[in-house]
Amino acid sequence: MRPTGWCCAAAIAAFLFVVRDAAAGAPRSDTEKTGDILQVVIPAAGLAATLFYEQGHEGTVQFAKSFATSQLTTEALKNITHKRRPNGACCKSFPSGHTSAAFMGAAFIQDRYGVRYAVPAYIGAAFVGYSRIYADKHYGVDVAAGALIGVLSSFYFTDPYRGAQVAPLVIPAGGGVVISRRW
Repeated sequence: MRPTGWCCAAAIAAFLFVVRDAAAGAPRSDTEKTGDILQVVIPAAGLAATLFYEQGHEGTVQFAKSFATSQLTTEALKNITHKRRPNGACCKSFPSGHTSAAFMGAAFIQDRYGVRYAVPAYIGAAFVGYSRIYADKHYGVDVAAGALIGVLSSFYFTDPYRGAQVAPLVIPAGGGVVISRRW
């Protein structure tokens, strides 16, 4: 399998892992449902940008590494800590997986494409954290830890995308603008 295919398969498997409990039959509020959707949409936007905006696989590989690290770290901590949820459910409260996925996606977008593209993603990620507390699934510290894990995993693996660059050109006979793009 080519690297792009492997990364796409890994990302799809990771998304299925993240949304596995979205199919649970428990009644949920609109706030919780919106948080469930955003925790998938935000990282999906980052992945889609690597697939449709960039040439090559560098961004897709960085996304897959960031996402896998975030989710594996989150699941490992959940299994180590066995912290009870605020609603009394057993043992998977710390840290918030929804929040780690959402903040990983927002931080990936920021690191790869710049903060101006990431502002809406960070607003959505903050809403995901709020929705987890609102739904009585997590404490504030669970959400904060999930956000930190997501952001750190992205910062570690993600480099800025260097697509087209615009730079001033100054030479003795005049000046101008140079536009370059890596092919």
